[in-house]
Amino acid sequence: MISELEKKITLRYLRTNKKEGFINIISTFSFAGISLGVAVLIIVMSVMNGFRTELINKIIGFNAHAVVKPYDKEIKTEKFKNNKVKNISENVMITNSAEGLIINKDYTKGILLRSYTKKDFSKLSLVKNEKFQGNKKLNIKHISIGKELSYLLNAKIGDKVVIMSPFGINTIIGSLPKQEAYIVDSIFESGLLEFDQNVAFLNINDLEELFNLDNETRYFEIFLKQPRNIEIAKEILKNSFTDEFVYTWDDLNKSLFSALKVERNVMFIILTLIIIVAAFNIISGLTILVKNKTKEIAILKSIGVQNKSIKKIFFLVGLIIGTSATIFGIILGILFSVYIEEIRILLSNVFNITLFPEEIYFLSKMPSEINFKSISIIGFVSIVITIIVSLYPANKAANLDPIKSLKYE
Repeated sequence: MISELEKKITLRYLRTNKKEGFINIISTFSFAGISLGVAVLIIVMSVMNGFRTELINKIIGFNAHAVVKPYDKEIKTEKFKNNKVKNISENVMITNSAEGLIINKDYTKGILLRSYTKKDFSKLSLVKNEKFQGNKKLNIKHISIGKELSYLLNAKIGDKVVIMSPFGINTIIGSLPKQEAYIVDSIFESGLLEFDQNVAFLNINDLEELFNLDNETRYFEIFLKQPRNIEIAKEILKNSFTDEFVYTWDDLNKSLFSALKVERNVMFIILTLIIIVAAFNIISGLTILVKNKTKEIAILKSIGVQNKSIKKIFFLVGLIIGTSATIFGIILGILFSVYIEEIRILLSNVFNITLFPEEIYFLSKMPSEINFKSISIIGFVSIVITIIVSLYPANKAANLDPIKSLKYE
């Protein structure tokens, strides 16, 4: 418990007078340093969480959440009737893919061709997107291309493009690569430049005919009800499809998300060091305060105030500075994270610079996602650091010899 005397003396020491102006400066810098450290840490964590979430949303928006591929035998569709598989699946689509060349006039580009039935293609979230243009059914002899690819090819809806396959056909002049003309029936926009430039969609029958594929090469794309709980879903699918190859969106992007996780952890450590450096100012401020209050401490001890009360008083001074700075930093960090896009636009307009360019980060605005669990950890770490750095000057004050202190005053 804190006595009334301890409270009054603590508050008195927090309100430094003109003679103790230097202590007041150190306390102000301690407060500002901890506040800014906490705020910056929250902002950085929020932006990195937002970036990761936006990236996941885009990836699971145009890619299957899980894929089941055959090794050498055709996949038995009965396996999808398993209750566990049905419970986690929202849509199951038959698909096939191949790599070929797309040609329009003088421009040629290698692309990945993905194929679906007319019915399945219309179920893709990419097709349901409001930015999707054209027919939402993938008809025979028609193709759907990305917005960026349409710019490169200078092709619009209704134009014809040619797809060339590496498989040859025998003619009187020898073997020639297979090629077929397709009408651009729709243009999609995923939000990721690489995808929009390098992927196109064909009807599954067209693709298999052009690339000499058969039913045994077909595989299944599974769209999950809860794509973020990918580890649980992957385990269920692996147990159900023991003779097939199963992989998920997380497997395809593991290196990217591992890099993001490492970067986030490194940033947490670096910014925590900033808080520690700022917290060391508390040691300086309290040590000088103890030195200046030597006479008062000696008088308090001489009238019967116990060492533990002296220790508590100086410990509370450091704790109040650190805790109030942490709370202020949390409020500042949350406000900045909430309005980060508005702040970005303001800074861009004022300084006439482009912050967070879309062509580099593949996002149209600065992402931010406030995670209150992370904020709790940041606040807890900051207060623990404050407690640790407040112990030394508090112990030093409690261990002062009152006789020696009064002798030299």
